[in-house]
Order: sequence, then C-alpha cells, then structure tokens
Amino acid sequence: MSKLLLIIKREYLAKVRNKSFVVMTFLSPILMVGMVVLIAYLTKVNDSEKRIIGILNNSDYFSNDFNTTESMSFVRFKGISLESAKDSTENMGYSGILFIPKAVNLEEVAKNSFFYSKGAPSTVVIDKLESVFKERLRQRRLQEMEVSTTDLAALDSHFEINTASFSGEQNLKGINEIKAFIGGGFGYLIMMFIIIYGGFVMRSVIEEKTSRIIEVIISSVKPFQLMLGKIIGTSLAGITQFAIWIVSASFLLFLALAIFDIEPNTINPGQELLSGAADNLAPPIPSANETMMLYTQELFNIPWLMLLSFFLVYFVLGYLIYSSIYAAIGAAVDNETDTQQFIFPIILPLMLAIYVGFFSVFGNPHGPIAVGFSLFPLTSPIVMMMRLPGGIGEGGVPIWQLLASIVLLIGTFIGIVWLAAKIYRVGILMYGKKPSYRELFKWLKY
Repeated sequence: MSKLLLIIKREYLAKVRNKSFVVMTFLSPILMVGMVVLIAYLTKVNDSEKRIIGILNNSDYFSNDFNTTESMSFVRFKGISLESAKDSTENMGYSGILFIPKAVNLEEVAKNSFFYSKGAPSTVVIDKLESVFKERLRQRRLQEMEVSTTDLAALDSHFEINTASFSGEQNLKGINEIKAFIGGGFGYLIMMFIIIYGGFVMRSVIEEKTSRIIEVIISSVKPFQLMLGKIIGTSLAGITQFAIWIVSASFLLFLALAIFDIEPNTINPGQELLSGAADNLAPPIPSANETMMLYTQELFNIPWLMLLSFFLVYFVLGYLIYSSIYAAIGAAVDNETDTQQFIFPIILPLMLAIYVGFFSVFGNPHGPIAVGFSLFPLTSPIVMMMRLPGGIGEGGVPIWQLLASIVLLIGTFIGIVWLAAKIYRVGILMYGKKPSYRELFKWLKY
C-alpha cells in the first residue's frame, strides 16, 4: 500500500508540476470564456443589424401588410419602373427589393411577385416575406369559402391543455427537455474529460516505456500497482484542474459580461426553449413574467448539489474504467501512432452514449433505451447524468437504478483493471513489435 501511495503521489506531482499542465490550467478558462464572450458579442452585433427592404407595389393588395420591426424595415417606391427601383435599391445598399405586380386577383399577384437581391437572400428575410403572403392568401381563401370574421378568429384561437401532477402542482411544459439539456451538458463534460485525461495516462505509459525508465521502476513495484497508481494519480490531477477551471471560468465569465455589457440570456442556449415553452402555457398563468418566474423557480429546484456530487462519482468511476483501457493500450504499443487502431473502439461507446442519450432521454427518460444505456457501464456515466436532473425517487430516477449503475460501474472497473493488468504486465516490457487484437487476447491468458 505504501508503494501504491508513493506512485500516486509521484504521478500527481509530475502532472501538476508539468509546465504544459500549469499553462493549460490557467489558460484554458481564459480561452473558453473568451470564446463564449466573443460568440455573445458577435451575436449581439449581428442582431443589431437592421435589414432594409424596398417594396414596389403596383397591385391593389398588401398596402399595410409589411410593417417595420426591430430587425427589418421597408421602404416603398412609387411611380417608378422596376429597373429604376432595382438600381435605387442596389445604389443605396438595401438588402433587396420586393416587386408586387398588378393582377386580376390576389392569387395571381402572389404567384407573379418577385424578390430581387444582389446575392442569395437571407433566410430570415425570405421567411418574413413569405409569412405575409401566406397569411393574406389564407384569409382570402377562407373568405371565399364564406367563413366570417368571427369564425376566422375562432379558427385562429390557440388551445393548450392544462397539466398538473397528482398532488396538484402545475407542470411546466418543456421543463423536462431543459433538464435533459442540463444533464447532457454534464454528460458531455464527462466524455471530454475521460478522453483528455485517459490520453494523459496512455502517453505517460508510452513515454516511460520508450525511455526504458519502466525497467527500473518495475523492479521495485508490481505492474498492477504501477498501473493503478498512474490511473489514480492522473485522476486526482484531473479533478484538481477541473476545480480550478470551474472557479476561474465562473469568475472570468461574470467579469467579462459586466465589462462588455452583455446580457446573460445572449449566451443561454436554453433561453429560446424556455421562452417558447413559457409563451405556450395555458391561460391560468396570468403573465409572461410570472411564467418566467415559475420556470426560474423550477430551475432553482433542480438538485444542483446532488448533480455535482454524482457528476464527480460518475466522472471518477467512468474515468477509472476507461483510463485502465488507455493504460493497457499504452503498454501494448511503442508510440502514439500505433494507438490509432485501438482508440476508436474506446471512443465509440462514449459517442454512442451522447447521441443515443439525447434521443432517448429527451423523448422518454424512463423508457427502456434510456434505462438500459444508463445501466450499461460503458455508457452509464453519461446517460445517467442526463436523467438525474429530474431527481431521484418518485418522478425521477428510481433509487435501485442509480445504485445498480454505480455497483455495475465499480464491478466493471475491477474486472477491466484485472484484464488491463494482464496486458500491462506483458506489454510494458515488450518493444519493437506492433501488437494485434489477437495477440492482446493471448496476453489475457498469461
């Protein structure tokens, strides 16, 4: 045990004292926050751009249909030809011109209308113009079918069914998707850290093997102790780096938002979903502000402390499993080039967990696919984190599923470490030979 602790201490100190580790520990939050702030700033600048559209209307329709908005304004031309209107639009730098010809009826007018622009028109502009034509055509067609104004208003009335839990609490629409999105963020972080820090273990093994230092080390400790010490030491270094990232990135983000006067909702990926869900709520909610307060309260009610705790649990267990495989690969090869044939099978379950997790958890967090992938050890660290924002117990993840996934992870870790140690024991002293999957399988029998 004392030798194992010495190896863990050695690996941990070797990592945290490494110049590249120190530089990236403090540089990464700056880069990440800078990227987020840059995207938010560019979005703000892009949204502030106002498109100007010229309109040459020779028909008896659409006199008051095109109204100026915050992002788009319309300039109407009268008494000039289409060619003159095109020249004026181009010379003044407008986004384009909408030509509405004179025709016998609205259908012909809409059919023969054209939008002219210098290049390919923006989708935002086209969608706005098409929506005006569609609404006007719809109203005219309903009138021709002798649908009255009152009936037309009744057809347009919106309906949303009221929902509530058995205890009488109102259910907020879209909140499950928001929770799944939050859980997906935690799952994605686990995947990224497993890949990054697992690679650290693999490169560390390859470096010691190629420099022949391993021959000296292996004379004093058992291969299993050496491998386990590397895994745990690198894991502790990763947790240290992650904690520094969280604290420094949070501080830098709030500081940057204050300095550049950027609204937080500009960088909130769930804002559109949250707002859309809020707008579609049933009539009992008096106002949009109160609705947003309900959503905010619901987000505050998410068990964040529990999420962070289980994030560490699933990150450590998932990392221990995958880093054992990375260590075995590092021991089996002589350089990083030879690792490529073994890397994809490792990353595949992680990628599968992300994509299948999003599709299954968003649609049905308690369905058989979501439950199965949250129990399968190679995917459970990611998929289970997607389910946990819904809580534990009634209405959330059943306690037995949570405990079963952790027990399976621990058992899988023990099994994979035992198998990886067999490969590590043989491969760590083997040089000059590129192993195949068949040879690795043989090493497991030694």
